[in-house]
Amino acid sequence: MTTEYRYDRLLVYGGGMLFIIANALLMYRGFYWLSLLPLVLAVFYYAFFSLGKLFMAVVFLTPLSVELSRFTGPTGYDLSLPTEPLIMVILLVVILRLAHRGSVDRQLLIHPVSLALIFYLLWMFITAITSTMPMVSMKFFLVRLWFTVVFYFLATAVFRRHGNIRVFLWCYMTALLIVAAWSLYNHSAYGFIAQRAAHWVVRPFYNDHTVYGAALAMFIPVIAAFTVRRRSGSPYLFAKPCSAHSKGLLPSAHACRWLAPALLAVFVIALVFSYSRAAWLSLAAAALVWFVIRMRIPFSVLMTFSLLLALMIFMLRGDIVREMGKNTQDSSADFREHLRSVTNITSDASNLERINRWKAAVAMAGEKPLFGWGPGTYMFQYAPFQYSYDRTIISTNFADGGDAHSEYLGPLAESGFPGMISFMAVALLGLVTGFRLLHSLKKRKDRILVTGVLLGLITYLVHGGLNNFLHSDKAAVPFWGFLAILVAVDLYRSKRDDPWQSAPRPPHRQK
Repeated sequence: MTTEYRYDRLLVYGGGMLFIIANALLMYRGFYWLSLLPLVLAVFYYAFFSLGKLFMAVVFLTPLSVELSRFTGPTGYDLSLPTEPLIMVILLVVILRLAHRGSVDRQLLIHPVSLALIFYLLWMFITAITSTMPMVSMKFFLVRLWFTVVFYFLATAVFRRHGNIRVFLWCYMTALLIVAAWSLYNHSAYGFIAQRAAHWVVRPFYNDHTVYGAALAMFIPVIAAFTVRRRSGSPYLFAKPCSAHSKGLLPSAHACRWLAPALLAVFVIALVFSYSRAAWLSLAAAALVWFVIRMRIPFSVLMTFSLLLALMIFMLRGDIVREMGKNTQDSSADFREHLRSVTNITSDASNLERINRWKAAVAMAGEKPLFGWGPGTYMFQYAPFQYSYDRTIISTNFADGGDAHSEYLGPLAESGFPGMISFMAVALLGLVTGFRLLHSLKKRKDRILVTGVLLGLITYLVHGGLNNFLHSDKAAVPFWGFLAILVAVDLYRSKRDDPWQSAPRPPHRQK
């Protein structure tokens, strides 16, 4: 042992002991913040020397994150802990790396999905400047910026290595399994028959059962893809095991053979007892799209049929509304009655309040059709646009009841028609990319992955017609991550003759 090595060990152990003693003394006097110093140092170490591992840690922690207001009470500004501070650190490191290297992946930037996303962010920034509440809008824009930069642009670069796609999916699904187990355990205290209990059994991890249901619905098609892949003889979505399996980051081949079906069963049960009608409908829509995929119906035919169906619904909207008005079934613990209540626009307060918010969003857009009222301002500005005959027992004028309940009408009110069109362009181009991959990928295992991710993305896009959650890390991480997976497969699958196989290791060199 050299003298220099002994001094290094002495410095490490001595510094560690001094920190423990100093921290103990400060904790005795009521100061606890120094205990976070090792964690902070570890975060910055991984941020600069192993950014991919920190990225995956954030993905795992997302379903388990807790809002700051649960510790401090209402403060006017909320933060998901520990994920959003970590995302800010990752964003800062990405900016520093770009400033140092001075170059980006041009192939990624010119991809149609990326171009639509850049326009979406650019228009949001413009409308944040013209906003009626600039500080609120700029904060909203920054939150959307760090979600998209980290979980789309950075994620696409991370997914160049095929094994990282599996790590991403398993990280989120494992943490979501913990939340599902917690929710089902709490629900068992009510005998699984208390429908209203679904609103709080997921706390403190999720504030609302609808975003919890949306997350489950997004990953059920992915788990189903793992299960289908298992039946074909290999438990991996992308052929060979990688180093992540040997390091314990991914389940082993033997574990995958029973884990995927078991996880699928737990997620389906958890989705049923989430009592989220929007999540149920979104999964049914994904199942319908899966049937279309199985029937090999071209995407152009599917879009034409969808547009014709939308046109027919618009032309018959009066008759449809009259038929829906005959439904008086309210929310219920009985699953059939609860599902029937989806079309109740007569007495169901939840449905009526959504209609109230949608009408207010359209009225707001009518007054400011180009730039809107500003990103994130809907909840503060919509109250005067409520008609008295549309108000419900849960209506409010105090910006404490959520926002537009739509990923499409929310941008319409806040960023005008260009804002709504820009988000719809991102979604549509993502779907086009996914469907194109299904027809161009040659290997079955690749198509299975793309199918699972594409159907998961579709569940959220359907859900987005009834709720909006992209301001929350719980939904933003999988949504932008799924888009990044599709774009990564589209961009990098043709780099080599067999791009998704592990590259052969160089021969061992004799010393």
